[in-house]
Amino acid sequence: MVFAPDTEVALRTVVNLINSAANGEEKLATVADLDRFLEAEGFSGSRTRDAAELASVHALRAELAGLWTADEDTAVEGVNRLLREARALPQLLKHDEWDWHLHATTRDAPLADRMGTEAAMALVDVIRSKEMDRMLVCAADDCDAVVLDLSRNRSKRYCDTGNCANRAHVAAYRARRAAGE
Repeated sequence: MVFAPDTEVALRTVVNLINSAANGEEKLATVADLDRFLEAEGFSGSRTRDAAELASVHALRAELAGLWTADEDTAVEGVNRLLREARALPQLLKHDEWDWHLHATTRDAPLADRMGTEAAMALVDVIRSKEMDRMLVCAADDCDAVVLDLSRNRSKRYCDTGNCANRAHVAAYRARRAAGE
């Protein structure tokens, strides 16, 4: 394990959120799409379930996508801004199936603030651990999805949104065969 379990969960949620708009495909087009996303990610707390909430999550997604590929100083500025704007106050909580873990907003804070704060807290761990090189963009030429490499040998290069790794391996195999003929 590279990070604490709650950090890894938050980072995977960031990946899934950013990738919900990867390759020109909008997977959070409606409030119902957002409902399904939050259910799948196990995100709890208050909701307004309206267009404004969806728009705020879209804005957060764009901001997190920018932070994913940012240099360390820019990432620090963005993380600090997210925490400051949400008036983050870190505290240990235990709820649902989770043992003690860190939250920095209340359950009734606006959804985008809660999501942004969780993402920012996870990115704090990544930045402090000097592990930003684990935050990648898919190596496939035709994919712009992001990748979180939690492998021991830092070998993950392709996203989980499609068949990018399989397509790259097949293309490499065909190229080797063509070169050998």
